[in-house]
Amino acid sequence: MSDNQVIQNSGPFRIGDRVQLTGPKNKLNTITLEPGKVFHTHRGILAHDDIIGLPDGSVVTNNVGVEHLALRPLLNDFVMSMPRGAAIIYPKDAAQIIAQADIFPGATVVEAGVGSGALSLWLLRAIGPAGRLASFERRSEFADVARDNIATFLGFDPANWSITLGDLADTLPDTMPAQSVDRVVLDMLAPWECLGSVSDALKPGGVLLCYVATVTQLSRVAEAIRATGLYTNPDSNETMVRGWHVEGLAVRPDHRMIGHTGFLITARRLAPDTILPELKRRPSKTDFSDADVEAWTPGALGERSVSSKVMRKRVRIAETGAAISKARDLDAGEPDDLAPDAR
Repeated sequence: MSDNQVIQNSGPFRIGDRVQLTGPKNKLNTITLEPGKVFHTHRGILAHDDIIGLPDGSVVTNNVGVEHLALRPLLNDFVMSMPRGAAIIYPKDAAQIIAQADIFPGATVVEAGVGSGALSLWLLRAIGPAGRLASFERRSEFADVARDNIATFLGFDPANWSITLGDLADTLPDTMPAQSVDRVVLDMLAPWECLGSVSDALKPGGVLLCYVATVTQLSRVAEAIRATGLYTNPDSNETMVRGWHVEGLAVRPDHRMIGHTGFLITARRLAPDTILPELKRRPSKTDFSDADVEAWTPGALGERSVSSKVMRKRVRIAETGAAISKARDLDAGEPDDLAPDAR
């Protein structure tokens, strides 16, 4: 963790800080502190000025005596409440991506399908100031939301992160030299279309991880990876999280859980001119043709799109949050290794 992040996420609440308020019924609300502003609920009004200057983890009382717990949101909380251009990768999947792709401090990582910037925040934290994150996004409005969300959380634009607009297959060769990338994370509708460019950019032994939502995508990308002959046999899995209610002797699973959100499939890049030994398997009815694969793909379904009106509103919200966060009067400046080049 950088010195700048320690400064922003500790100490008394300051103007521009995001604060998570927990009410008496455990309802969460996230606000950005501004002088003179008030937070309205159906059970009273809470002035921002009453929170500014208090230590993190304080209890504040509104004008009718209702108490709220005030805490700075964790990254886990922030990504679940930030403005969204596209659907985010949930924290449970982001944690598995960091682990299964072996994202390490100082790594050079390519991310395609930046969406709203949720995974980008986790990756930036994992690679640290010595690493580099190169993100690729086809839609400029999604890139704008992601850029503002990251600036809102960090308070500045990290110098070791870039967003390139365009299709990954076309732009990656011009952005990253051959065999210069440690890890590649693909979150897109058809990751199999980019395997050629990704394979050229990955170092031998590097990790390719794809996040896909449906079984049809999982099947097609797995077979496409095998067909290249450039990777180890892919491994696939999904993560489900079930909470537990623990109160006295009442210990039981929660009634609701975070079930399926997506599949993760990983494979490692082989060295040039290496042929993977063939696995010995029992005979099975797994033969298929190209026509079978084409018939069982999500391509005909297209992408879900957000209306232009909703997208414009989300961009405005993200821009406002980024501007307030950047304008905070921090006690210390940005560290040289993370500060933007032009201040």
